[in-house]
Amino acid sequence: MERQLRRLVVPTAAGPIVAHAGRRSASAVATVLLHGAAGSWRTWMPLLGAADRLGIPLDDVIAIDLPGWGESPGPAPSPAEAAEAVVAVARALGYPRWRVVGHSLGAVIALDVAALFPAQTVAVGLVSPTGAAVRAVMRRPLTGWTALPAFGGMVGAMGILRGLGPLARPLLRSLRRIGALRVFARPLFRHPDRVDPEVSDALADEIRPSAFLSAAHAARAHDDAVWKRITAPVRAVRGRHDVFAGRQDARDARRRIPGYRETVLDDSGHFAHVEQAYETLRALRDVWTAEPDRRSNATRDRQPT
Repeated sequence: MERQLRRLVVPTAAGPIVAHAGRRSASAVATVLLHGAAGSWRTWMPLLGAADRLGIPLDDVIAIDLPGWGESPGPAPSPAEAAEAVVAVARALGYPRWRVVGHSLGAVIALDVAALFPAQTVAVGLVSPTGAAVRAVMRRPLTGWTALPAFGGMVGAMGILRGLGPLARPLLRSLRRIGALRVFARPLFRHPDRVDPEVSDALADEIRPSAFLSAAHAARAHDDAVWKRITAPVRAVRGRHDVFAGRQDARDARRRIPGYRETVLDDSGHFAHVEQAYETLRALRDVWTAEPDRRSNATRDRQPT
């Protein structure tokens, strides 16, 4: 799978973006994959591998390292600025349209892509999307954390690590060597012992306190009202045991996002596409099969962005 994708560096207004793209077909629609915080493009490998085994054609893939994560340098921009950079990458690779799929933080950016570029966005897929409960924690840190203690605890831990400055990285390396960092990833999964160690180790390697806190604070100020501009179908999937999901998140999303539909997987945590890749693929089938409305393409292409 990884050999089918080639590494590219694309200059954008948010800085150079590293992407892995390939599996080109005759389609003019890209499949853009956006990882979450403490991740990189590699978190999509289990899903892509499962798609191949199921015979689901996930072609024209652009798996992006968002600014501040993976190999893309920071600082991490706002979701709207990241959305602009994502679109710049897709266009640089020759795609006038895209279906965009995001996990966690990447889901917020995916929605911003669809809101800012409605005519060019064919469909939106959200995996364990960051919702209203996370934003409530950031807006009311003294009281909001009681609703999502795992997220509140992670914000606190990231604050401590950032406060350590240059000492944080050697500390993290030491914890990585003794396997302690995998403990931090355990709450994110329903069955952490079943997760490939390479996946949990990769998450541990992507602990970046400054980028995480920048993204969290940007979520606090995010204008969710912009999502009412979305015209593409939006399909979401989340694990029932997602420690970053609030009870009212789905209802809030349905209120704010036109065409929103959600599937809940009983045996997943925050990384549904890792723990239940096949089920995630099926839940997002409307995203993979969506095609542009060819009757209105000419009109859409003339719309300003």
